[in-house]
Amino acid sequence: MTSETSRATLLSTLPKNIPASFLRQITDDFSPQRELGKGAFGTVYKGIVEDGEVIAVKKLGENSPVANEKTFNNEVGNLMAAQHENIVKLVGFCHESQKKVVQHNGRYIIVDIAEIILCYEYLPKGSLEKYLFAESNRFDWDTRFKIVKGICKGLHFLHKEMDQPVVHMDLKPENILLDDNMVPKIADFGLSRLFGEEQTRMNTQNVVGSLGYMAPEYLYRGEISTQSDIYSLGLLIIQISTGEKNIPDNEDKCGRKFIEKVHRNWTDHHITSKYRSFGADCLQQIKTCVEIGLQCVDFERKNRPSVVDIILKLDGKHSV
Repeated sequence: MTSETSRATLLSTLPKNIPASFLRQITDDFSPQRELGKGAFGTVYKGIVEDGEVIAVKKLGENSPVANEKTFNNEVGNLMAAQHENIVKLVGFCHESQKKVVQHNGRYIIVDIAEIILCYEYLPKGSLEKYLFAESNRFDWDTRFKIVKGICKGLHFLHKEMDQPVVHMDLKPENILLDDNMVPKIADFGLSRLFGEEQTRMNTQNVVGSLGYMAPEYLYRGEISTQSDIYSLGLLIIQISTGEKNIPDNEDKCGRKFIEKVHRNWTDHHITSKYRSFGADCLQQIKTCVEIGLQCVDFERKNRPSVVDIILKLDGKHSV
């Protein structure tokens, strides 16, 4: 294959710049009836294209904790390069400016207002959070274990297989979407950071993240590394494995109370007693997942396992 052919094939897979008028049309002018969900960075709507295909359309909100321009650059820049089964696919985007007349200090002025919209593959099952803790929707263990492994594979791709490592910075149940076959896909890259060549850490003064999932070194020192994601991953794995919910608050932004409770209660004896009907293999998998989760949330960044070590341990090939 020539380099020109290879480039043409690559370009055909990249997201397209879609007109805002088309996105208004397929979402019924961003109708509340089409709303799929709402988060810190905006509202997601169900977009129905003429041929019946459905896409998820995210309209970035004006009150986002991170400037819309930065969120847009993060999502498009990092997701364009991320083609993986366990990462949500970006299928299009819109970035249009229109002039509007607004009142400012008693005068009317003309300003440029940016309309920023991102389009993703539609995942009808929605987020993992909907299923983890509801009694009626609760998954069996095999499904949970498959979800844990899928999330880890997606994170491995971001940390190890891209040209430059991407740190997601906002891993939590709401940002894991599920397809019809319960394959998990990491979503919402609004806070993600792209590392330069040979770079392993960076610092920021603008600490923004989800309560209960922020790594201590990020919260207290603004320090960002792939181990920041490992901390959040640990909280995810613990919740998937135990079915217990991490309920954060403003005084416990790292989820330490939840971690201590799991550390105290989820002993091998507790797991064996709780799942008496499970076979030896399933019991071992649960014990392994809880053990990995607790190692991931070590307060000291250097003591946390890498995503490679985690995957090996899940496959029974290595001890973290």
